[in-house]
Amino acid sequence: MTHLTCRDGTTLSRLTFGTMQFGGRADAQASRVMFDTARAAGINHFDTAVGYADGRSEALLGPMIAPDRDRLYLATKVAFHGGAGDANIRAQFDISRRQSGLDTVDLLYLHRWDAETPLEKTFETLARLQDAGLIRHIGVSNYAAWQVMKAQAVCAALGTRIDVMQPMYNLVKRQAEVEILPMAADQGILVCPYSPLGGGLLTGKYARGDAGRLTDDAMYAARYGQDWMHLAAARLADLAAEVGVDPATLAVAWVAAHRTAPSPIVSARSAEQLAPSLAAQDLVLSPALRDRMTALSPTPPPATDRLEEV
Repeated sequence: MTHLTCRDGTTLSRLTFGTMQFGGRADAQASRVMFDTARAAGINHFDTAVGYADGRSEALLGPMIAPDRDRLYLATKVAFHGGAGDANIRAQFDISRRQSGLDTVDLLYLHRWDAETPLEKTFETLARLQDAGLIRHIGVSNYAAWQVMKAQAVCAALGTRIDVMQPMYNLVKRQAEVEILPMAADQGILVCPYSPLGGGLLTGKYARGDAGRLTDDAMYAARYGQDWMHLAAARLADLAAEVGVDPATLAVAWVAAHRTAPSPIVSARSAEQLAPSLAAQDLVLSPALRDRMTALSPTPPPATDRLEEV
């Protein structure tokens, strides 16, 4: 695996802090407190996107990053809208840099797969940004394993590579185990999974009747709307009470404990809400406890039809 570091050579933190809430559900003051809380916990990898909170996420995060630029690792994303052609990537990256007030980023993700643009065109653009010193590493988000491998072959021909990918992965969304995580391990790609708490489901708050994304956002309600997912969350809460650990801490630690050593992206609306996720950085799950957690949800079948050989 490519050894990713901050510019000063510091190894990246075990967790990544996602700032999608900055400028949205978290105002400027709450965002600052969360940033300082994350830094105090040793987090040095921060994730945003050009479109988060209509650009306010980058606008808030940039000035926080700037004073410690070489000691912090900044990732952003482009091309969720408008396709992954050269003009759109460059236009959105320029917007990103204006919003953040920073000329360069450490990691630039393509936010999602674009089937309409030839991969050679897309990754040639990223390679040129890399050659110009505007980005250090290339990442992809929401790609299937086969899509990553096609893109990785194109990158190899251009003299570069995909170093990081960002899939969804948590205790009730485990499809990444089938091909994405094994592929990433084979290719030496760092995986930074988003939604380790399942939109808040795995914190136990919805069982208590609290509101959040699953009650306020139709997409999240559909994504986590199956009864077995809510049952798994309730059982996780019971297990957390048994072992004396917050369910959110367990949920994040479960993702981080995967043998491929992913770096889960934690996020929150406030420092108080963030604290249990940050605590996962120091929690080492015993194999027995991780096995008990894993048993709370269905293990997806392997990527083969020759099950008798598995």
